[in-house]
Amino acid sequence: MWIAAVGLALTNFLVILDTTITNVSVPHIAGGLAISPAQGTWTITSYAVAEAITVPLSGWLAGRFGTLRTAIGALLGFGLFSVLCGMARTIEVLVLMRVLQGLCGGPLMPMTQTMLLRVFPREKMGIANALWAATAVSAPIFGPLAGGLIADNLNWSWIFYINLPMVGLTYLIITSTMRAFETPTRYERIDLIGMALLIAFAGSLQLVLDLGREHDWFASGMIVSFAAVAVIGFLAFVVWELTDGHPAVDLTVLRHRSLAVAMPVMAVSYSALFGMLVLVPLWLQSVQGYTAEAAGQVMAMQGFLGVLFAPIAAAMIQRIDIRFVITLGMLIAILSTLMRAGWTTDAGFWSFAASQLVQGASIPLIFIGVMTIAMIDVPPDEVANAAGLLSFVRTVSGAAGAAVATSAWESSTRVSRSELVGTLHDVGQAGAQVPLPGDARLGLIEGLVDSQAATLASAAVYGWMILAMAVGIGLVWLMPRAIGTAGPAPAH
Repeated sequence: MWIAAVGLALTNFLVILDTTITNVSVPHIAGGLAISPAQGTWTITSYAVAEAITVPLSGWLAGRFGTLRTAIGALLGFGLFSVLCGMARTIEVLVLMRVLQGLCGGPLMPMTQTMLLRVFPREKMGIANALWAATAVSAPIFGPLAGGLIADNLNWSWIFYINLPMVGLTYLIITSTMRAFETPTRYERIDLIGMALLIAFAGSLQLVLDLGREHDWFASGMIVSFAAVAVIGFLAFVVWELTDGHPAVDLTVLRHRSLAVAMPVMAVSYSALFGMLVLVPLWLQSVQGYTAEAAGQVMAMQGFLGVLFAPIAAAMIQRIDIRFVITLGMLIAILSTLMRAGWTTDAGFWSFAASQLVQGASIPLIFIGVMTIAMIDVPPDEVANAAGLLSFVRTVSGAAGAAVATSAWESSTRVSRSELVGTLHDVGQAGAQVPLPGDARLGLIEGLVDSQAATLASAAVYGWMILAMAVGIGLVWLMPRAIGTAGPAPAH
């Protein structure tokens, strides 16, 4: 039982690790492929969107092929596409492989939790959920650390090759211990039209966000076309799923007020937090000159208080109105963002790390609270569908937040730079005081202007994120009052 549990927990750890290990490696990937850092973030957003698309399919896959077979197939595919990601030498190939890797990684998270609950007897369900949750909260700590260490000391490809030993180990454990826990299969019709519409609108939306800046947004016919597909695809998806007899995503669960309001709260808060998770290491490396390893150490600070506050958040939602818990978490997140908005290029490591520590305390308060209150009035037979839909919204909004944050940062940097240049006077005379050749003096001044412009742009983006979190606080109070949990919601 415990060997199987370790194998399943490691599988979940591996999938979540890959959502954070690339964050601090983006500058290395961008340099290796001769692309901009903003293009490098496509490796993050493409994986996240692909992963989100397959989450709603998990139940159908388990029913059609069996939980164990689905998990093994997804695990092997994850390993294969990890290797192909490392072998990619163009951004187009890398993004394609990341999409395929994400499609395989998506079903693994719900599958590993489902199998854990089958392995452990009912009286030990709490231990099973705690073990699964431990991997979910520890992976974001190890991801930036491992990514930075690998990127600085090895080729960036090794952030993907490193998956292979873990895939091999977990494959051996699962296949040797889980055969008796395979679930029966049955033929189930799949909603191909619904899935096609889901892929069309989610993929087109991400293309708009990723490619919009470099193609001058809606001045480009291509971007307009993608935006039209996203809007029409979304509307068609909603209509189809509400009228189809066997929908891929059961949207009727949105009749429950708690879930209907939790989804925009999740979208707003997660997009802001994940956007910062991508933007902070980019700024540290491109402006402050941090190595990937040092940036990873800063980012990992977020995980420590996250781990400590997880049981605190779980205890709080049992005793007080969950809306207060979520609001407290968002206020702490706003505080951490205000700390970032005050960063200067003269600040040191602990100034940067402090904001990450503070943000870590907010994450369990927000997300344990939102996930709990979302399910508070959902009937047990609809919890799986509701959890899948909430997971889809979370993942897609995170990818969107990362794309918007990096795009806004680059655009705002250009604007800030032009404004700073317009305020400079007598550069030649001032530069003459610097004991360097003329071109070197001008280069030094240009570097100072660029770094200050990027820092001002970061502060502007953080301001928008604070506004988004404030909107989220307002939405929280549209939820019904709730204390504690109900039914099977905590496991999901």
